[in-house]
Amino acid sequence: MISGYLDGLGMVLQLSTLLAIAGGTLLGIVMGSLPGLTSAMAIALLLPVTFGMPPVAGIGMLLGALCGAGASGSIPAILLNIPGTPSSVATTFDGFPMAQKGEAGRALGLAIVASFFGGVASMVILSLLAPPIAEFALRFGPAEYFSLSIFGLVIIASVAGKSLIKGLIAGIIGFFISTIGTDPITGVDRFTFNELSLLTGVNLLPALIGLFAVAQVLKDTFEYDPSERMQESTHRIDIARPRFIETLRHWKAVVIGVVSGSVVGPIPGAGGSIASLVAYDQTRRFSRTPEKFGKGHASGIVSVESANNALLGGALIPTLALGIPGEAATAVLLGGLMIQGITPGPLLFADQSGTVYGIFLAYLMANIFMLLIMCLGIKLFIRVLMVPRKQLLAAILVFCFIGVYGVDGDVFNLYLMLGFGVLGYFLNRYNFGTAPVILGLILGPIAEANLRRGLQSFQGDWTPFFTRPISVAFLVVAFGLLALTLWQNYRSNQQRTPADEGSA
Repeated sequence: MISGYLDGLGMVLQLSTLLAIAGGTLLGIVMGSLPGLTSAMAIALLLPVTFGMPPVAGIGMLLGALCGAGASGSIPAILLNIPGTPSSVATTFDGFPMAQKGEAGRALGLAIVASFFGGVASMVILSLLAPPIAEFALRFGPAEYFSLSIFGLVIIASVAGKSLIKGLIAGIIGFFISTIGTDPITGVDRFTFNELSLLTGVNLLPALIGLFAVAQVLKDTFEYDPSERMQESTHRIDIARPRFIETLRHWKAVVIGVVSGSVVGPIPGAGGSIASLVAYDQTRRFSRTPEKFGKGHASGIVSVESANNALLGGALIPTLALGIPGEAATAVLLGGLMIQGITPGPLLFADQSGTVYGIFLAYLMANIFMLLIMCLGIKLFIRVLMVPRKQLLAAILVFCFIGVYGVDGDVFNLYLMLGFGVLGYFLNRYNFGTAPVILGLILGPIAEANLRRGLQSFQGDWTPFFTRPISVAFLVVAFGLLALTLWQNYRSNQQRTPADEGSA
């Protein structure tokens, strides 16, 4: 390992390599901060640029884009309540309320530093624990993926806030929408209404942009009170700086975020949204002040953002060790590895150890560049709050249309985005929330496909779902959390009733 790191260090500490990593990181930050433009798109755009580059420089540029986009999704999530990437959905829970209280600069400072800590920690875990974690991920079969989906569903109860029923209803709506398209097992069309664009299902991107961006624009258009917003712009700019000491005070949230991202990251297809929601949920449960979450609590931002970047390092583990991408962005990165002549697999660490450890160090440098660029640009980011409201809303809509249409040039996705925007507006208005819908939309295909594949593999026998160790562990934790949530809601209602009677 030491010799590998020394060889890799010589590859990374070259001016051309460092400039490539910095350029990729800057592009990733720009792409991640614009709703609809994802890290996978940033990597895809940079792939032609890496032709002819040395392997570490080319892959370092792609890793910079991955790292920058993963961190910068918090910018619109905090400032506008619009997640820049799916993994930054949970950042809106406390980031936007903090911005509404005049502390947008503080929220951004916490998010930047937490992302850096999560990224560095994941690099250490990536280099030390890649083989055993990759081996653990190989044990996941249909039963384990189904149980993981059930675990994610339980988190809907936490995301939903006070009303468990409304949260579950919103999650079921997302599950129903996920069934639209071609049946994954039989190939039969379901709920497509002869629309060719729906044969592959509802695209996640227009759903995400519609439920968060368009819904927020509609809310600000119909319910905007000029006297409520934009009153403390100077105060916001004054406090816009990185928050290293304050982030370290929330070290438990950092640890939970790093652990959540590192565990979920190596599981192919699990995704950043699950990691961030798990981190947020567990941080709130271990907190002494859980009632502050959702109202602008620093621990909520720190846990989510550290999980987002820790997930990226974890997702690289199966990508490098097994050739199995952990998420969509690393799937594109896998193509970049193959273009550079790097064949992922168990023999990679033996045959090209210098290149592998050079990639690890390039990922570390990408996190350092991300921290520097985000710190230098934080006051520029915060000035978005000073843009006149009408111009800002118009610009948001333009970027939404460009981002959704630019994916595959399908006009139907624009109609989907507007439809989800209307749905999101009414869900927010009646306190159902939009995050459970997205979670249901993401988990629905995973749960359905793996349930049916598992039943086929087990000849219709349900018992393996409850006897396989990893599967039963997920189910036990899921139902334990569900029981705890129901008990907490019951206790809250019992305490509220005497208070209401006393005030009456």
